Amino acid sequence: MKHKADHILDCRGSITDISLLKLVQTFREMKPNEVLEILGSNLDTRSDLFKVLPDGGYELIFLDILEEGDYLYRIQLKKKS
Repeated sequence: MKHKADHILDCRGSITDISLLKLVQTFREMKPNEVLEILGSNLDTRSDLFKVLPDGGYELIFLDILEEGDYLYRIQLKKKS
């Protein structure tokens, strides 16, 4: 179920390392129960996103992979307390 995002991280066209660094910084600044939406076009970044986040520190709300449009994937994560 899609939620209204408290934070949106647009990684479309970004280098993987920069996108992952932005993700970690944003996630650290988030408060518990806030939702982060990630938009991306690099499938390598998508596969690495979950490797840099703390285990058990988030809940995956949804992962939407698109074949057309401006981006290939949209992910929403909810930070746990």
